[in-house]
Amino acid sequence: MKALDLYTRTKRLDFFSPKIVLELLSFAERFCCEALKSACDIHLATIVSCIEDALVLIEYGLEERAYVLVASCLQVLLRGLPSSLYSPKVMRIFCGFEARERLASMGHASFFLYYFLSQVAMEEDMVSNTTVMLLKRLRECATLQWQKALALHQLGCVSLKRREYKSAQCYFEASTEAGHVYSLAGAARSMYKLGQQHSAYKLMSALISEYKAVGWIYQERSLYYTGDDKIADLNTATRLDPTLSFPYKYRAVSKAENKQTMDAILEIDKIIRFKLAPDCLELRAWFFTAIEDYGSAVRDIRALLTLEPNYKMFNEQVSEDNLIDLLNHKVQQGSQADCWLQLNDQWSSVDDIGSLALIHQMLVNDPRKSLLRFHQSLILLRLNCQKAASRCLRLAFNLSSSEHEKLIYEGWILYDTGHREEALAKAEKSILIQRSFEAFFLKAYTLTDSNLDPESSSYVIELLEEAIRCPSDGIRKGQALNNLGTIYVDSGKLDQAENCHMNALELSKLIEKARNNASAYEKRSEFCDHDMAKNDLNMAAELDPLRAYPYSYIAAVLMDDQKETEAIEEISKAIAFKPDESIGNLSSALRDCEAALCLEPDHIDTIDLYNRAQDQAINPQQI
Repeated sequence: MKALDLYTRTKRLDFFSPKIVLELLSFAERFCCEALKSACDIHLATIVSCIEDALVLIEYGLEERAYVLVASCLQVLLRGLPSSLYSPKVMRIFCGFEARERLASMGHASFFLYYFLSQVAMEEDMVSNTTVMLLKRLRECATLQWQKALALHQLGCVSLKRREYKSAQCYFEASTEAGHVYSLAGAARSMYKLGQQHSAYKLMSALISEYKAVGWIYQERSLYYTGDDKIADLNTATRLDPTLSFPYKYRAVSKAENKQTMDAILEIDKIIRFKLAPDCLELRAWFFTAIEDYGSAVRDIRALLTLEPNYKMFNEQVSEDNLIDLLNHKVQQGSQADCWLQLNDQWSSVDDIGSLALIHQMLVNDPRKSLLRFHQSLILLRLNCQKAASRCLRLAFNLSSSEHEKLIYEGWILYDTGHREEALAKAEKSILIQRSFEAFFLKAYTLTDSNLDPESSSYVIELLEEAIRCPSDGIRKGQALNNLGTIYVDSGKLDQAENCHMNALELSKLIEKARNNASAYEKRSEFCDHDMAKNDLNMAAELDPLRAYPYSYIAAVLMDDQKETEAIEEISKAIAFKPDESIGNLSSALRDCEAALCLEPDHIDTIDLYNRAQDQAINPQQI
C-alpha cells in the first residue's frame, strides 16, 4: 500500500522494482484502476530487454491482461528468431496448451503472426515438429477461405517432405476444395509417392485441359512419365516460364548421361546466367569435374558456398570445403595480390560468379576483411541474391573496425530494409567523420530513390561528383558515373549523360568481354537507334528473362505504333513470371495495377495509370 500511496502522489513508477510494479499491475487489474494499470503496463513494457525477461513477464502480462507488456514481450521473442524457435519455453508461448487462445484474448494471436512464425520455421527445418505445430496453429487462426487454403497447402508441403504421403494428400485435397488450385500439384505428387503414377498423370493432364497453360503445370506433369513426352513437356514449361530451373537441370543431366558433357554445361548455363541457385552450381561443378576442368569446378563450389555457407553435396554427405581441399591440389593457387588483380578483371568483364569465387578464396586467407564482405554483398545484389547479400553486408558491419565504414554498412542495411531516412542520416554522419566515396554514394543513392525535382537532381549530381573525386576503385567509380549519367538523361542533359556513360565503360567492348551479360545489352540499347535497341533488348531478355525493362520497352514501342494486341502479348511474357508491369484492356489494367501496387504501393507511374483507369471506368463516355 505504501507503493500505491507513493504512486498516487508522484504518478511515477521508475523508482519501484519490477516486482513492486507487477504487484501494482495485479492490484489495478483486480480493482479496475485503469489509469494505474495503463501506467504499469507501459512501464513494464519498457524494461523487457531480453528473451529471459520476455518469457517471465509475458506470463504476468497474459494473466493481468496487460496488452502493451505482452506486445513488448512478443517483439523481443520475434527479434530472437530463428534461434528462439529452439527454446521449448518460447514454443510453449506460441504452441502450448491454450497458447493461441491466451494470445487471442489479448488480440495478439493472428493468422499473420503464425504465418510469419511458420515461414521462419519452414526455412530453418521444414520437417521439424515445431514447424508442424506452428502450421496447425496457423490453420486454427485461419478465418477467411484463402487463409484456410494456404494453411492446408503448407501442411501438405511439410507432410510431403516428412514422407507422410497419405496425410499430405488429404491436406492438399482439402486445400484444393478451399480454392487453392496449385494444391492439385501437391496431391499429384502425393499420389505418385503412394504408387499411383497414372492417377497423378491424369490429375495434371486435367489441370492442363481446364486452365490456361502455364509453365509449372507442364513441369509437374513431366514428373510422371518418361521419354520424348517428358522432354516435350519440359520444353513447353521452359517456353512458358523460362525461370523454372528443373527443366534445365533435367535436360543437362540427360545430356551428361549420354556423354555430351559440354552440351550439358551449355544447358545448365542458360539458367545460371540469370538465376543463381546452389543446386544448379553444384550440378555444373560436377560436369566440370567430369571433364577435368577443376578450376571451373572450384569456382562454382566457392560461389555456391557464398550463397549457402553450410551447403553439402552428395545428398548432404560431403561438405563443400572438403571437396575444395581435394580439388585445390589440381588447381594453381594465386597470392592475395594476384587475387585482387584477377578480381578487378573479372568484375570489369561482369564475371560475377568468378568474382564471388575469388572473394571467397581471399576471405579464407583474410576472414576479417570487411571490405571484401561489402564487395561480396554488392555482387550478390547484382545477382538478385538478396538474402545472401544481406548476410554478407551484416558481416561487413560486424567485422569493420572503422567507425565511418560501420556507418556506411549500417546505412546500406537500413536502406535495404526500407528505412530510407535513417540510411540518409548514417551517410551524413559518416561524411562528417571522413569524406569517402561510399558515404557520398550512399547518400546520393538514397536520395535518388525518391522522385527527384530539378533542385533535388542538382543536389544528387553534386553528391555523385563529390563521390567520384574521392579515392575508390575504378569499378565503383564506374557505377557512380553510370548513375550520374542516368540522372542527366532524366534531366534532359543528354550530352553530359553520354559523356558519363562513355567514361564509365566502353559499352561495346564490355559486351565483347562480358560473359553473356544482359545488363550490358540493356545499357547499350539506351544509346542505339530504334532497330538496334530492339535487338539489344531482345538479347537481354533472352539472356535474362527476369529483366522486366526489355519487355516494357518493346511493349511501349508497339503501343506507340498502335499495335495494342502485340504489346499485350509482349508484356504478358514478363507478367507470367514477373508480375510488376501492366498493359491491357480497362478491366485488365485495373486488375494488373492493383496487383502491381500490392508489390510496390508507392510506384508513381502505376498509381497514375490506376487513377486514369478508374476515371475511365467511372466515366466511360470520356474515353
